[in-house]
Amino acid sequence: MRRIISKPTTIWGASIAIAILLFISLFVVLYSRANAQTGTGGHLITIFDRNQQKVVLSDAATIGEALKNAGITLDSHDTVEPAATQKIVATEYQVNIYRARPVTVVDGAIRQKIVTPYQTPEQIAKDAGITLYPEDKTKLSQSDNLMADGAGLQLTISRAIPFNFTLYGTTSVARTQAKTIGDMLQEKNIKIGPNDKVSVPLNTPVTANSTIQVWREGKQTVTVEESVAFDTKQIKDADQAYGYKAVQTPGVNGKKNVTYEVEIRDGKEVGRTAIASIVTAQPTQQVEIIGAKLPTPATPTENQALGYSMMLNAGFGEDQWACLYTLWMRESGWRTTAGNTSSGAYGIPQALPATKMATYGADYLTSAQTQITWGLNYIKGRYGTPCGAWSAWQIKKWY
Repeated sequence: MRRIISKPTTIWGASIAIAILLFISLFVVLYSRANAQTGTGGHLITIFDRNQQKVVLSDAATIGEALKNAGITLDSHDTVEPAATQKIVATEYQVNIYRARPVTVVDGAIRQKIVTPYQTPEQIAKDAGITLYPEDKTKLSQSDNLMADGAGLQLTISRAIPFNFTLYGTTSVARTQAKTIGDMLQEKNIKIGPNDKVSVPLNTPVTANSTIQVWREGKQTVTVEESVAFDTKQIKDADQAYGYKAVQTPGVNGKKNVTYEVEIRDGKEVGRTAIASIVTAQPTQQVEIIGAKLPTPATPTENQALGYSMMLNAGFGEDQWACLYTLWMRESGWRTTAGNTSSGAYGIPQALPATKMATYGADYLTSAQTQITWGLNYIKGRYGTPCGAWSAWQIKKWY
């Protein structure tokens, strides 16, 4: 005898099954939250994978480990949000898995296949190493060549036309989907005023790498960004030999916005006057370490080399060297011990008396550095420059 179950009984059984499933889900959520609060249980992980939802409790340390424990395998091209390396510290997580699939990218004559998990044209293009410009158009659809590409998506890129665009004095590379110059100006919301001029007729077709100029006759203002040169600070280091130079802090140019009043006639600039300047980024000063340790010479020739370095270090130009060399060659032959028996003058600069040089060092009788320091300061104070001292010597035969 066959038993017949009535329809109300079937509906009642289905209702009971649904209630049991809801109860189990609620129990899992409440149990997870309670254990997470007490620190005795796992974390509630809700996983969304291919339109499927899965809820698990996990004691894993990372999202990736939790997925692995849940029996979910990831391909190297798949993407997970939060990342698989994300440490699990919160009570609950919602994990989205974006599965990689084949996409054929058609960019003009270039056609390439990639495997990517990304969903938007911009993300897919970036994953393929393709640069998209705001004016480019994209279309994402099913592949139109199943034999060649298989079942997958196709990203078609329609490139905008690049051209050289000078707009009121500012030149840049612009792009457009428009067919004519007039359509391009309308596309970019550029309204041509009564004093504005366009270098080509508005019905001219836009072609790649062409040059289009828009200017305004008469006086107008333009603002351009310019660099602000950094200055240099030098720090003398007595432990480094003279001639040593090292950059401690590299200098960086600053930036400023300069507004000019520009006069245009027949599309050409005939005058420009700066009327405002605002520094937008301060320059960074360059700091250099220069050696200040001078050598200890032992011969007149070495005294001359030291004198040349010290002369430049004192602020005199190279044009003064011939005068200084000749002056002290006549006075002492660049010898530290040269003495004038009749006057008592002494040393390389022939100080009179010799004790005047003692203010620059107790070793004034033997030190070329001390004697040259005194001599350069004497020349600067009395004659201004070595050539001034040499001119006086030629007249008086002393200085």
